[in-house]
Amino acid sequence: MYKSIFKGLIDKTVALIGLIVASPVFILVTAGLYFANQGKPFFFQRRPGMGGKIFPIIKFKTMNDRRGDDGELHSDEIRLTPMGKFVRKTSLDEIPQLINVLKGDMSLIGPRPLLEEYLPLYNKRQFRRHEVRPGITGWAQVNGRNTVDWPQRFEMDVWYVENISFALDLKILFSTFRKVIKSEGVSSATSATMEKFKGNGGIEV
Repeated sequence: MYKSIFKGLIDKTVALIGLIVASPVFILVTAGLYFANQGKPFFFQRRPGMGGKIFPIIKFKTMNDRRGDDGELHSDEIRLTPMGKFVRKTSLDEIPQLINVLKGDMSLIGPRPLLEEYLPLYNKRQFRRHEVRPGITGWAQVNGRNTVDWPQRFEMDVWYVENISFALDLKILFSTFRKVIKSEGVSSATSATMEKFKGNGGIEV
């Protein structure tokens, strides 16, 4: 009952209230990133949602578009602006995703929506993360965020799918607030963001 009916209603109600309450911060961050990113405060990208259906995710743009002489984008560490670093550290870059929640593309709590290019790389068990709507925060995010390796992260996503409940969502929500305040798990051990997933070497689970 909670998973099929109440979770979606709670998501949209909280997202609407959240956007209204956060509107002053939303406007200030938008203005700051507008100047930091040459008039581009928002970042849009195709991401897989429930069932693998593609939707455009909305985030604040924390990295510029600087490229090297070969035309390729610089690394995340180089492109991350000072303003973007602050927005990412405080998780303010996630605020626009409340719009995705209102649209029904996302949930407040669930596995994070990853890159579209990862879809053919998942094994059968890992693909189960798409049995629910992706979330702004999730079980993996409060248990390491970008410091957790991919196998562990996917296992936590699937565990959430198998154990979803109102009590678990509340636990994740309160843990998220604590993580944001402490700025824990923003970067991986070797990168400013999470390293790309490269597949399982053909292993099926």
